[in-house]
Amino acid sequence: MSADSAIRELLAVMARLRDPEQGCPWDLAQDYRSIVPHTLEEAYEVAEAIEQGDIDHLPDELGDLLFQVVFYARLGEEEGRFDFADVARGVAEKLRRRHPHVFADVQLDGDAARQAAWEQIKQAEREARGPVASSLLSDVPRALPALSRAMKLGRRAARVGFDWDNTEGVFDKIYEEIDELRAELGERGTHQRRHEELGDLLLAITSLARHLELDAESVLRDANRRFEQRFRKVEAELASEGQQPSPALRDEMERLWRQAGHKD
Repeated sequence: MSADSAIRELLAVMARLRDPEQGCPWDLAQDYRSIVPHTLEEAYEVAEAIEQGDIDHLPDELGDLLFQVVFYARLGEEEGRFDFADVARGVAEKLRRRHPHVFADVQLDGDAARQAAWEQIKQAEREARGPVASSLLSDVPRALPALSRAMKLGRRAARVGFDWDNTEGVFDKIYEEIDELRAELGERGTHQRRHEELGDLLLAITSLARHLELDAESVLRDANRRFEQRFRKVEAELASEGQQPSPALRDEMERLWRQAGHKD
């Protein structure tokens, strides 16, 4: 089956699911807002498949994510606002516009020149949509995961020179924030101040990730995975001895944790 035929089949399936008389009650009850949590979940499942190296299942996960796009497009078509063709055509035009060094006779030498051209084109697109927002940070989506949004905010500010020159400056900021957080742990500290200082520390750590050219969200997901795998080994060792995790076995759990780390 060709790509065109497969897309037509998927669009037909979506239309049937939304058919007022013969469609699925659940699909018929959905709207733009109700689908968002499912879209985010499917996007994370794509990311997890890639991070786990589970490429055999990646087409299935990508299909689930594509279905989300098709669902939004169907809602737009029913309202007479836009359809799937508009979505596909729009992104194709955008990609051509943002890659003049590929689709037009434009010479851009080096990553810096390409990045500068990309930003200029995006700025022109913003201006074409209407009045330009008053802040460089205005169009950073608030719905992004906090770590991802912190990375994006930092990159935006760095474009105009609001950044540290090197990682040493970021480390100094991290140590500063640790000291400020520790100061709030005394009797005079408040829950709100601890909340704010811990937030400042996390923000500084995302800046370090950015300087190291690492994605903080991916880094933490990977750390979560390693923690889970290692703790499961601790549970398995305890189970082999007829025990299960408990505060009374803290020292034993620490020993098994270190042991599991050596085996990784």
